Amino acid sequence: MSAIVSDKKPDPWYKQGWPWFLIALPATAVVAGTITMVIAVRTWDGLVVDDYYKEGKAIVQTIERTERARELGLKALVQIRSEAVRIEVSAGDIDNVPGVIHLTIAHPTHGGSDQTLVLNGQGGVFEGAVAPLSTGRWLFQIENESRTWRMNGAAYLPTETEIRIDPSGS
Repeated sequence: MSAIVSDKKPDPWYKQGWPWFLIALPATAVVAGTITMVIAVRTWDGLVVDDYYKEGKAIVQTIERTERARELGLKALVQIRSEAVRIEVSAGDIDNVPGVIHLTIAHPTHGGSDQTLVLNGQGGVFEGAVAPLSTGRWLFQIENESRTWRMNGAAYLPTETEIRIDPSGS
């Protein structure tokens, strides 16, 4: 038997590919974990509700308030201008149209932009000033003063400046 002996020295470990490949796997996990932690710390995803039963009851009450608006035959036309809002509320019976309404304008993702207005009206027409609304989807909620009914609508501003809200769905 003959053995071939080479005078060539093996390359040092840092000049070979396999050690770097094996180091890259855990290093990638560390980098990805760090990025995930930075994203988690910088973005706030809201609060987790502790009392699910209470929240469930609130949802049922919300549905009941929308049903009440449907029973009263309420409808609304919301017109949004640059710094003003005009709402025309109509009902099957004119006595069901309140003299005061609460309007909540909410942005789904930017809570700091939300606005709540109390509007006095005459003959079902309510007008008021609003802070300028940025581009995007906005939610509009109209309630009477005693909060026994409510109507909800949504618009994508600035393209949709008129919202028809009809709880009856027709």
